[in-house]
Amino acid sequence: MKDNFSSQSDKYAQYRPTYPQELFGYLDAVIQHKHSAWDCGTGNGQIAYELAKTFDQVFATDISQSQIDNAAKSDNITYLVQPAESTSFPNKTFDLITIAQAIHWFNFEQFYQEVRRTAKDHAFICVIGYGRLQISEEIDAIITNFYTNVIEKYWDKERRYVDEDYQTIPFPFKEIKTPQFVNIQQWTLEHLIGYLNTWSAVKHFIKEQGINPVDDLKRLLQPFWQDAEAKAVRFPILLRLGQING
Repeated sequence: MKDNFSSQSDKYAQYRPTYPQELFGYLDAVIQHKHSAWDCGTGNGQIAYELAKTFDQVFATDISQSQIDNAAKSDNITYLVQPAESTSFPNKTFDLITIAQAIHWFNFEQFYQEVRRTAKDHAFICVIGYGRLQISEEIDAIITNFYTNVIEKYWDKERRYVDEDYQTIPFPFKEIKTPQFVNIQQWTLEHLIGYLNTWSAVKHFIKEQGINPVDDLKRLLQPFWQDAEAKAVRFPILLRLGQING
């Protein structure tokens, strides 16, 4: 698993979008047994924090100590620095295993072996993510140009799985058809810029070129925002749910 997110972990926690409550309500209705959950590649812990509201115990892992240091805390969440593909969990531990905006970084075969080992009979795996943001036709066109023409070559090859809505990842489980969810945030321009600065391709660009390409992008976007104005930012939710064993 790659670690593109240890640097600026506080920014990651501050600017990355959350997930809609309707998604967690859906999972709460589907998952009947809620003793123990594992949130893998937890990042800033936002999924673990929501699961902790309905599960007795949540274990959340990440390879980044910095991410975990900035993660949301709850008395029934245990954070551990461990790779997705090799953990210290006992066999048949979890009723639910979640992976949010992270599975594309994993070694699929090794991770799925760990999923099967640590899952209880009839447990579920839930792969979650979010697609490209949508604001307005004019703004979307500017950001799409930035994405495809300015920083495209700086994306890691694994990013294509997100662009393909997680439909092309291996998913060798009994899949369950899920509703479609959309995450709508109200963001100022400053928040949007903060989010764009967390993109791994932007970090790679800065490392190679020595300048931040988001600075020019911000100048192109400023005419569309009034001071302190908040605009609706839509993120289509990527979701795949499956039964693991049995």
